[in-house]
Amino acid sequence: MTGLWNLPRVELATVPTPLRPAPELSTMLGAEIWFKRDDLTGFGLGGNKVRALEYLLGDALSQGSDCLVTGSGPQSNWAMLAALAARRCGLDAYLVCYGSPVPATGNLLLAELAGARITFTGSPERASVDAGIATLADELRRDGRTPCVLPRGGATPIGALGYAHASLELAEQLLATGLRPRQLWLATGSGGTQGGLLAGAWWLQLPYEVVGVTVSRPAPQCLQQVGKLAAGVEKLLSAGAHGEAGVTSRAVTVIDGFLGPGYGIASAAGTDAARLVARTEGVFLDPVFGAKAMAALISASSGVVSHSRAISPLVFLVTGGVPTLFTATGGRT
Repeated sequence: MTGLWNLPRVELATVPTPLRPAPELSTMLGAEIWFKRDDLTGFGLGGNKVRALEYLLGDALSQGSDCLVTGSGPQSNWAMLAALAARRCGLDAYLVCYGSPVPATGNLLLAELAGARITFTGSPERASVDAGIATLADELRRDGRTPCVLPRGGATPIGALGYAHASLELAEQLLATGLRPRQLWLATGSGGTQGGLLAGAWWLQLPYEVVGVTVSRPAPQCLQQVGKLAAGVEKLLSAGAHGEAGVTSRAVTVIDGFLGPGYGIASAAGTDAARLVARTEGVFLDPVFGAKAMAALISASSGVVSHSRAISPLVFLVTGGVPTLFTATGGRT
């Protein structure tokens, strides 16, 4: 564990987040399901990106950065929380969003409230954000600034460290409750959360399979991205010192087929799943990530997903994203 404790970190999250059974949902699906409530990380309106930002901002401050540049869509949970974390640490926040300017609602409104300086690329393509971030960072450097430049979703090995650390928290909770889950389910977008969890499970020799449901990119791309990030976390942790095979030797599990109309657009199956969870467990799932992952879990529990099945007991990671529930589109991120 030496590598983890020696890396710079800014404490943002209120942890541990609760691990709670979902009895009504479990009865309906015929599987023992527990919720890891990372929608309750306690910074802003919570969410999984807070854990990544603890390490990303720690690294930025250690490198002498005076501003942060990142981006995504106007309803991005990541971008809003990155701006909020930057301001909390005394850094100016610059966000690049794809598309054209839109009314400030949901996460965009919160990012503006946090003081982020927001520009739009004018292109509907998500990839336009990457070029926009690079261009803006170069402009800031010419002005004498020292920007911390982060990709969409904060998907770097340093950011993924947040969920290697969270794996230790979860392991302690499992020991306290006596729960021995067979699987840990989550929505997978940029891949950092699943990569960190996969590395953490290997690092701590935890018994569960980490099952991602892709809500962003095709499964083959997702598999490659998660594996790459997990390997990067392993290197940061100085894992493999005890001579066993590294995390990259583990199969990465990603379920496809639940994207719906497209990335950032609510799906009918996801909406039904979110409604079920709200009415049985009093937990809100966002339409872009959590709802689609739960739709996959429901299908797997009923045997509809042929290439994967839900094996209980299992833990479902609630990743947050509540602000997208208050937008007209249901969350275009």
